[in-house]
Amino acid sequence: MLAAFISSPSLPPSWNELYLMLGSSSAALIGLLFVATSLHLAEIANEDIYRLRAQYTMLSLLSMLLQGTAVLIPQPITVLGVELLAVNLWGLSFPIPLLSKAIKISDSRGRGDFSVRRAGVFIAAYFVGVIGAGAVATGREWGMYVVSMSYAILLTISIWNGWMIMQGIGRSERVRK
Repeated sequence: MLAAFISSPSLPPSWNELYLMLGSSSAALIGLLFVATSLHLAEIANEDIYRLRAQYTMLSLLSMLLQGTAVLIPQPITVLGVELLAVNLWGLSFPIPLLSKAIKISDSRGRGDFSVRRAGVFIAAYFVGVIGAGAVATGREWGMYVVSMSYAILLTISIWNGWMIMQGIGRSERVRK
């Protein structure tokens, strides 16, 4: 059984270009988030909602980078599917604690523009990723389309989340002036 698992065919190389671009985008956004966070370190360190959102956005981008890396590693499709499944399950654990912590922070919507809907999109996207990764783990290449859809949603919502953090910090700076 282990031999069959390990000797399954690999993912067609046509996926490499897409995941090279997606992984590079995630890595670039991680760097930009580090720069933006360091430029506004005091605001982020002193505001629970900004700190939580920056932390969870960073973890989401990291999970996407790990998925991109896994796809680019030459390996059997079933092994890839198990790796993608592990990363998406790990990623699914991010928005749930964020949601519970953010709800406890008074006035989290006003200061950090926290959105329950946005947290719901993160949860749904990771859940879609789990479904696609499960299909890939069973040797079904069509699961990569589902994983890619999840990735695109996560990348988009992470960009939006980073933008909303900066918007909230900008509003806080205007209020202080």
